[in-house]
Amino acid sequence: MSAFFQKKPVVAGLLVALIAFLLDQWTKFEIVYNVMLRPHVIEVTSFFNIVMAWNRGVSFGMFGWDSQTKVYVLAAMAFAAAIGLAYWMQRENRLRFALPCGAIIGGALGNGLDRLHWGAVADFLDFHYAGYHWPAFNVADIAITTGAALLILDSLFHKTDSSKNEDRD
Repeated sequence: MSAFFQKKPVVAGLLVALIAFLLDQWTKFEIVYNVMLRPHVIEVTSFFNIVMAWNRGVSFGMFGWDSQTKVYVLAAMAFAAAIGLAYWMQRENRLRFALPCGAIIGGALGNGLDRLHWGAVADFLDFHYAGYHWPAFNVADIAITTGAALLILDSLFHKTDSSKNEDRD
């Protein structure tokens, strides 16, 4: 099966996108409609809670002002980023590039759908230490962050084919 994905990296990337999207949406559904019907804090460990937080902005709550237009603009930006990454993934056509792109695509689609459905992104994972809390996040955020970190690593260590970039005299 891995030989198939080596030959068809875009398929592997889209599969990762689907898995990230479905896992994100399933966890949010469970949190919003089952676990947090009455919002409260569930202390899991001394440094991790499950909470219900609605992020109306972007990363770390930036641009969190209330505006219906902003909801559609941020959702459109997420969907445009997913389309752009899918195109880039197809052009690059490498497995080590396609997998992190797929993770980012799945996360962007998950958070974009949240904005259209609820007007905000459902965040519920809360890490804290000594009274300081990292902003709550979700599975889509994990997929986006992990995918971005892997793309950065790929850009640092990927060797390009020098025959494509020969100097012309």
